[in-house]
Amino acid sequence: MVYIESWDEFVERSVQLFRADPHSTRYVTKYRHCDGKLVLKVTDNRECLKFKTDQAQDAKKMEKLNNIFFTLMSRGPDADITEASGKEQAEQQPAKKGRGRRQ
Repeated sequence: MVYIESWDEFVERSVQLFRADPHSTRYVTKYRHCDGKLVLKVTDNRECLKFKTDQAQDAKKMEKLNNIFFTLMSRGPDADITEASGKEQAEQQPAKKGRGRRQ
């Protein structure tokens, strides 16, 4: 088992692992509330990649990784994952106005 320190490297290697063998690749999340640690694991029974964090802001990163894997699983391993990052969705939403009273 390899713990990868860099989030970007973990995502890149995880996607490569899934694309190499989509039928046997698994993605597992484990959260321990008492420790406040989140462990993400991607494995294909030959290679195992792990990422461990205790930072709350990494939950958003995990959500983006979920979207990437959902895209790959539903559209196939050759799908374009740039749409799954969520950046385009944020750009399409209109800006929120202030909390002032209506006049």
